[in-house]
Amino acid sequence: MTTIKDRLIGRLERKEAVIGIVGLGYVGLPLMLRYSEIGYRVLGIDIDAGKVEKLNAGRSYIEHIPAERVAGARDAGFEATTDFSRVSEVDAVILCVPTPLNKYREPDISFVIGTVDALKAHLREGQVVSLESTTYPGTTEEELLPRIEEGGLKVGDGLFLVYSPEREDPGNPDFETRTIPKVVGGHTQSCREVGVALYRPAIDQVVPLSSTRAAEMTKLLENIHRAVNIGLVNEMKIVADRMGIDIFEVVDAAATKPFGFTPYYPGPGLGGHCIPIDPFYLTWKAREYGLHTRFIELSGEINQAMPDYVVSKLIEGLNQRGKALKGSRVLILGIAYKKNVDDMRESPSVFIMERIRDRGAEVAYSDPHVPAFPPMREHHFDLESVPLSPETLAEYDAVVLATDHDRFDYDMIRAHAQLIVDTRGIYRGVSDERVIKA
Repeated sequence: MTTIKDRLIGRLERKEAVIGIVGLGYVGLPLMLRYSEIGYRVLGIDIDAGKVEKLNAGRSYIEHIPAERVAGARDAGFEATTDFSRVSEVDAVILCVPTPLNKYREPDISFVIGTVDALKAHLREGQVVSLESTTYPGTTEEELLPRIEEGGLKVGDGLFLVYSPEREDPGNPDFETRTIPKVVGGHTQSCREVGVALYRPAIDQVVPLSSTRAAEMTKLLENIHRAVNIGLVNEMKIVADRMGIDIFEVVDAAATKPFGFTPYYPGPGLGGHCIPIDPFYLTWKAREYGLHTRFIELSGEINQAMPDYVVSKLIEGLNQRGKALKGSRVLILGIAYKKNVDDMRESPSVFIMERIRDRGAEVAYSDPHVPAFPPMREHHFDLESVPLSPETLAEYDAVVLATDHDRFDYDMIRAHAQLIVDTRGIYRGVSDERVIKA
């Protein structure tokens, strides 16, 4: 006798299943494109009517995702909607919604809970629900499971629940959705089997884990590992600078060791939707067990202090030239959180801009990927990107190199800027009194 599980796995393997993706941002949109391009019909659901309208018109709103791919998916049957009731039409429900921190640096899983609450009345037998949002261990079982079972469906029997953390790296040319291995943890063994069947056609390597909690912890370990190591090298940067040593030269040299060392480079602070946020999910959950995550909290303190360190180096550089920060004109080079993308989430550049503005300086920015400062919940600037030229560079008392986009002409910047605060090691090894390493 064919079970519900077997029928669902069969539909997934034969590409007869309809894939539903809830949340069409930096994670959901590439995943939609991947499933569409390998022959699945995909339904996208998002609360943002503007995004839905653009996608249905075949347009993209993420710089590194070409409109041609979106139009191709639409022509192949992809459709976007704001109607959550249509989740009943799909066989797989993949949740790619944000999990930020609130103002107390505690997990805000309201987007996940709100999404599940909007979907739960429309779930049916024979579906798999996969959560991809980064969260603390236990979220899938403690928050999703009871809500999904409210209507009488039994997870592991009639409906299947998995956790499979996203691992997108926007703007990284070396990896794409297909080539990044996919961790999958199921609530039951049957859930895991269905989860593997969901992702195996789309991803080169699927890594099954024993539980959703192990998969949730895996994602946190990946990001905590990075946050702690960046915190370490940022602290080393301060020590090296005080000793007159170039930390970038040191890291480059250490990286020649073929074992036991992984290079991490310092910067103006952490940015993006993962590294500055996710470690605090474990910090918060660990308190429930009477534990204090000292490494995580210490690295967070160091990394959050980096914008202030950059501003202190800017003040130092201006002082050497007989100028005060108040009344100076300062140009920030790059306001995206990492090179070659248009993603502004948690960007340290914005915190640097606020600190400079609050100290009485006139602040402007140049970023070829962000033509106008976007609306943000906590940061407000009415600015547009300044085009870089020898004339505009010379107009500013200092430029702060915050994001090392490839499209910047670094030779021109160095030739015409009055003062450069280099937070990315672009001018490592350069002996120039106008270049301040920060």
